Amino acid sequence: MPHSSSQKSRPGHAIGLAVTFLLALSVLFSSCSSLEFSRDSETGGTFHSSGIAFTLFSIDMPKRAIDIARENASDARRPNMQVEREVIFPYLGPFDWLLDIIAIRYASISGTWGFPPETTGADAR
Repeated sequence: MPHSSSQKSRPGHAIGLAVTFLLALSVLFSSCSSLEFSRDSETGGTFHSSGIAFTLFSIDMPKRAIDIARENASDARRPNMQVEREVIFPYLGPFDWLLDIIAIRYASISGTWGFPPETTGADAR
């Protein structure tokens, strides 16, 4: 019984669907960030910033997740920001290159901003 052209398997069509799916994922998951500040005193407090990036063939879209988190915190222009903790997930150590093929990475930084209550801006200079 002859097969019609609609019943034949087309590998090119499957590859096209996979590429379309990956491009859609890269647009949907390209970047996401959050930023939170809490005030511990009149002159300072703590912060937490995070970023998510999609990696495909060693290209981070739109940029590395840790850069997104750092730039997001920096754009807030809080005085005397000190990063105390930095986390990147997933991290595979020497096998981290595997995640350069395709991955979604999450990065988080946290720390303090401002000045301790016993000092003022003039004293900190």
